[in-house]
Amino acid sequence: MTELSTSISEADALSAELAALKAGDRLKLLHERFGSRLVATTSFGIQAVVMLHLIHENAPEIPVVFIDTGYLFPETYQYIDEVTKRFPKLDLRVYQPTLTAARMEALYGKLWEQGKEGNDRYGIITKVEPMDRALKEIGGDVWISGVRRSQSSSRANRSFAEQQKKTLKVYPILDWADAQVNIYMNQHALPPHPLAEQGYVTMGDWHSTSPVVEGQDAESTRFNGEKYECGLHLDSGVSDFQI
Repeated sequence: MTELSTSISEADALSAELAALKAGDRLKLLHERFGSRLVATTSFGIQAVVMLHLIHENAPEIPVVFIDTGYLFPETYQYIDEVTKRFPKLDLRVYQPTLTAARMEALYGKLWEQGKEGNDRYGIITKVEPMDRALKEIGGDVWISGVRRSQSSSRANRSFAEQQKKTLKVYPILDWADAQVNIYMNQHALPPHPLAEQGYVTMGDWHSTSPVVEGQDAESTRFNGEKYECGLHLDSGVSDFQI
């Protein structure tokens, strides 16, 4: 059996196991089975506090990586401070691009204004490379993410576990609908992102995220509707990257 087929079989088997469990038990199973191989991520987005609370309550030993692009809304940075104070057991690891925002703009201009090619390059520099570096430095090859099927059409058919290059990716709240997320936040009195009340339904960098307007779907609020994914949950296309 080839290495690739082994990986695919592992992902399929794990996906079936996770599907039968509740979110908290999914995290406990993952922590028991994979231990130090685990890395979680957070965007501190509109509903990210749910995944952070689940980790904090069920497996706080799992390191949580946050990628700071340097272009987040001021409210997001304020929210990060609020949430991390509330969850003192979280092992938060902050990673940043190797280029500062000022240097990147001096060298390449405003990449987010340069169409698909510019946006893809921006995603590699500010999101994918720092995340790949985080996985390698922490030593993780099992990545926990708060991705949910209901968030976008590109996520609708995902399984609870899937192989992305050398990384096994798992999604403990993949099957949660927005209503379930809202109920969980109310039950645990979790603070919403401050921009949620201004019509933002998803959250990213200030230059590529906009509030939803009447008749618009969530996918249209990112990157001027040209795409939804920043690149983290897609094949990087870079041969020496782990993701």
